[in-house]
Amino acid sequence: MPGPERKWEKLQTGLNWRGEQAGKRLTATPKLEPDTLPPPAQTKISSVIEMSRLNLTMEWLMVAFVALLLASQVHSEEILYEHLISQIQACPKECHCPPSFPNAVYCDNKGLKRIPDIPPYTWYLYLQNNLIDVLSADALRNATQLRWINLNRNKITSEGLEADALKAMSNLVHLYIEDNLLTSIPSPLPTKLEQLRLSRNRISKIPPGVFSGMDHLTLLDLQGNKLQDEAVTEVSLKGLNNLIQINLAKNQLNTMPLGLPPTTTQIFLDSNNIEKIPAEYFKGLPKVMSLRLNRNKLANGGIPKNVFNLSSILDLQLSHNQLTEIPVISSGLEHLHLDHNKIKSVNSSDICPPGALDDYLDDKGPRLRYLRLDGNEIKPPIPRELMMCFRLLRAIVI
Repeated sequence: MPGPERKWEKLQTGLNWRGEQAGKRLTATPKLEPDTLPPPAQTKISSVIEMSRLNLTMEWLMVAFVALLLASQVHSEEILYEHLISQIQACPKECHCPPSFPNAVYCDNKGLKRIPDIPPYTWYLYLQNNLIDVLSADALRNATQLRWINLNRNKITSEGLEADALKAMSNLVHLYIEDNLLTSIPSPLPTKLEQLRLSRNRISKIPPGVFSGMDHLTLLDLQGNKLQDEAVTEVSLKGLNNLIQINLAKNQLNTMPLGLPPTTTQIFLDSNNIEKIPAEYFKGLPKVMSLRLNRNKLANGGIPKNVFNLSSILDLQLSHNQLTEIPVISSGLEHLHLDHNKIKSVNSSDICPPGALDDYLDDKGPRLRYLRLDGNEIKPPIPRELMMCFRLLRAIVI
């Protein structure tokens, strides 16, 4: 290996030179007979000689220390070089393993019909945009260190996903199987999983107990599937004890999903057929910050008066529904989307939270910053009372 050899030769040359210089200084030490000099001079010369010897010893110790450091560096580089070579040799011929990202294997956009042999050092595996239709239990048996796998845009079916094919990935944190042909959520799942993205499949059922033991899962993306009300229940979602975000947009739901855990902060339900919201629906969801119900069938009668008057909610989106009135909101709401409804007028006394005009200088005053009302039947000008109420408003679209 040229690199390490050159460094070793340089080290040897440096050591020889230091030795020669030290030898010259040692032989140049004056040789005087102690008896021919007076006692003070003898003592002084002895001290000089001892000091010279001490300096020489210190120099040799320093040389030895530097030699050890250089030898250690050479050895470390040899190990690193050998490790890099072994990784390059282990990389599947169908894939790309960049040295700058040594734990990643890129096998995307290769027209693959099966998963190649993946080396055991792999943490990040990219297999998107291929023709893979089967995920066997043996396919990733050696890749026990996987943290992240992307299987988006393949042809994987629920029948082609063999039992225990995923469970063996005990270190997996992110799993992407979007745009495939799954009809059910895979089971069993790796228990350390934090993000599960299964959007745009054909999923119509969630097997009971599939999320049992999934205490690390914080994000579940099921948008663009065929889920109906009976599929999303307290039983089917049991085990999601730390869920933060759930995306059920573009499914076939007629009612608000049941069984969402109290830890949920982001709920995405766009493009369903939801017509009403139960009055006590959010009682068990005290941490909801973002709620998206765009493109549903919500009308005034389907929204109880104070259902959105939640202290936790910051972002409320009700675009493309059938509302004719602005619902009651909380003073803490920051973003409100009501565009493309059937609202004809804005009554500031309805939209402005009670006591808002008295508290506008207080922290309890309305926090609304962004308001969309375009696509309705509202005609300008904007009521002055509205601007007086929402003094933090930065953008309003009518």
